Amino acid sequence: MRALDDIDRKIIAAVQSDGRMTTHELAERVGLSPSPCARRLRLLEDAGVIKGYTAIIDQTKVGLPVSAFASIKLERQREEDLDRFAKAVALWPEVADCYLMTGQRDYLLRIVVKDLKAYEQFLKDKLTRLDGVASIETSFALGQVKRSEALPLR
Repeated sequence: MRALDDIDRKIIAAVQSDGRMTTHELAERVGLSPSPCARRLRLLEDAGVIKGYTAIIDQTKVGLPVSAFASIKLERQREEDLDRFAKAVALWPEVADCYLMTGQRDYLLRIVVKDLKAYEQFLKDKLTRLDGVASIETSFALGQVKRSEALPLR
């Protein structure tokens, strides 16, 4: 992948703010004609810089108002234990985000559910049944101050 230039950054910033705009609208916004703009966009997609396009859904309006943040400590941090945990978590739709962490905990998960009972069920049916989990500490979000998928490119 070649280094990103100013036009690439403009394209990325534009599609981060509105992934549904047409190629013509994108071209106007970044100061290119449509054909070169489409080619650059395709190169960014092919290189994996732009991984896909998605809608941002209001989790409360679809009946999933609770965000729980679970800090997970594993019994051991061997590669096979980390891989097993990551593969299991990848299959659970309630887990919106999962990060491998430094520090006292091994993973941080954002779990999205409809209520506390649903979180309890998630814990009992999935998280506590996974081999190798030593401890789980959960905090619940009271409100969302900021959420963004847009990266600060400059």
